[in-house]
Amino acid sequence: MTKKQPIDDPMLRERLTPEQYAVTQQSATEPAFSGRYYDEKSLGIYHCIVCGESLFNSAAKYDSGSGWPSFHSPMQRGAVETRPDNSHGMQRTEAVCANCDAHLWHVFEDGPQPTGLRFCINSNALELEQEDVAKPDDQQD
Repeated sequence: MTKKQPIDDPMLRERLTPEQYAVTQQSATEPAFSGRYYDEKSLGIYHCIVCGESLFNSAAKYDSGSGWPSFHSPMQRGAVETRPDNSHGMQRTEAVCANCDAHLWHVFEDGPQPTGLRFCINSNALELEQEDVAKPDDQQD
């Protein structure tokens, strides 16, 4: 993984929706239960919407009841970086893409095992690459 790739802002504004840009570049938050992936059950890999870096595997996703996609761990060590976030009068831990610094959302210490963490992520920061589930030969169309 190459660290901190510079992103051309005008091209990024063209490529992302206004909501995706606001979340990833301006630390906005989508409303709970509104994102396209909060209740997604498909298998696959969740990538950073900005740079395409692989961030989370659907096997680490769980229903936290928060209204945002939640994962107990990133796909690989170093894919997601964390840092203190004291905005809005709160003390939280921000999660960002280690490759491009896109804001993903926050990490909390109330998740399930094996990590005890909840990576609570905005759907607008992610793109799901669904796993190809091949049909058995006798069921091919």
